[in-house]
This record gives sequence, C-alpha cells and structure tokens, in this order.
Amino acid sequence: MDGRTGRQLLRQEVTEGIKHYILENRLRPGDPLPTEAALCEALGASRSSVREAVKTLHALDIVEVRHGHGTYVGGLSLAALVESLTFRGMLGADDDMRVMADLLEARELFERGLAERIAAGASAEYLDTLDVLVARMREQAAADGADGAGFVEADRAFHAHFVSASGNALIGQLSVAFWDVYALVAPYLNVVGPGDGQDTVAAHQRIVDAARAGDADGLSAALADHYAPLRRRLAESRARAAAEANTGGSAAG
Repeated sequence: MDGRTGRQLLRQEVTEGIKHYILENRLRPGDPLPTEAALCEALGASRSSVREAVKTLHALDIVEVRHGHGTYVGGLSLAALVESLTFRGMLGADDDMRVMADLLEARELFERGLAERIAAGASAEYLDTLDVLVARMREQAAADGADGAGFVEADRAFHAHFVSASGNALIGQLSVAFWDVYALVAPYLNVVGPGDGQDTVAAHQRIVDAARAGDADGLSAALADHYAPLRRRLAESRARAAAEANTGGSAAG
C-alpha cells in the first residue's frame, strides 16, 4: 500500500468515525460536535486526519464549520446531490441530458401521486397559499419575465408547497432538489423558450383551480399538461445536440 492510498483509507476511517459519533450520540442538525482535540482523542486520529474528514463531511452538509465557533451537525440537505446532478446535466452528452428527463419524470410522479389526496382534503389555507404564489408568479412575469429571480423563486415555492401535502419530508426534499437541478441546467441547455412565463403561470393556475374544485382527475391532467412542454423542450434540445454532434462528426470525417 502506497502512502497516498494509506492516507485515503485513514481519512475514510476518520470520516466514518465522525458519522458514527453523530449517530451514536443521537445528535440533530445544529448540535455541536466535540472540539478538534476531543475528536482526535476519541478517534485516535491526528489533527490533519480529522481536518480532512471534516472537510469531506462539510462538502456533504453532514457537518457545518462555523469559523470561530466550532463544528456542528449540518443541515443534512441534498446540496451535494444538486451540485453533482447539475454538473452532470451541463456536460451535455445525450446520456447525461437524459438525467434531466428522468428528473422531470420523478417530479411529475411525485406531484401526480398527490392528486387524490389534495383534491380530497386540502385545507383552505393550503389552497390559498398556492393561489398567492401563482399571483406572485403572474406579477413577476409581467415585471421581469420568466428569467427574473422573483419569478423563479415563486415557481420554486409553489412546487415546494404543493408537495408538502405529502407529509413526507424526503419527498419534499427530493422534489425541490430535482426542481433546483432542472432550473439551473435548463437555461444552459437552451430549453426555455419565449412566452414561457405566461404559459407557466396559466399552467399553475389550472393546477390550483382543479385542486380547489376537488377534481382529482382534473388535477392530475393539469399536472401532466404542465410537464408536457417541459419534456418536449428537453427532447428538442437533446435532438439538436445529437444533430450537432453528428454534423461535427461528419465534418471531422
């Protein structure tokens, strides 16, 4: 075993040791971890090994380093997943662009799977919040268009609130993470077209109207109609990329 491999294995061992400490002590997000010196003693590791392990866990949002204050259990978000999928989508290869289509399909499945529950028992407060978010999207579309930060934030908030009806925190986190990846990659892949702001507002309004009417089938159909153009534009983008790749290959040949 060379020195480099040995260091990697040691860092992995210390990383797992810190994770085990968090689990064993039933720590929650925001709880403090022992000092660096205490971790070194508890894990039988050097300061450099503990620091490298903390850096790895910080990148995964398992721990949070607050300079001048110490190290705490992180938010355990899906930030690392979002970053990884975003980079993969931006690579532009057909297989990687397929990931974007898979993300859209997963989001649609999450939301359409909630149609009956929402139609049957959504509270007035829940529906009113959806209406408020659609109104905000409409205002932002008129002011800055679909590319404006206000529109994007309202769109994200709408979908986050919509899936909150599941009562399942993991579904909520995954759905929002997938939304974030698509929102970051879509402009890069040129899949946002003119007039998308008005079309998107109208699609979201139909979703809310069906939910308020207690129409499960109508709500499912409205969601399908919302995702259909997104899938179409992504397919068109993939087709353009494939055509450009073939043209480039022919020219090179």
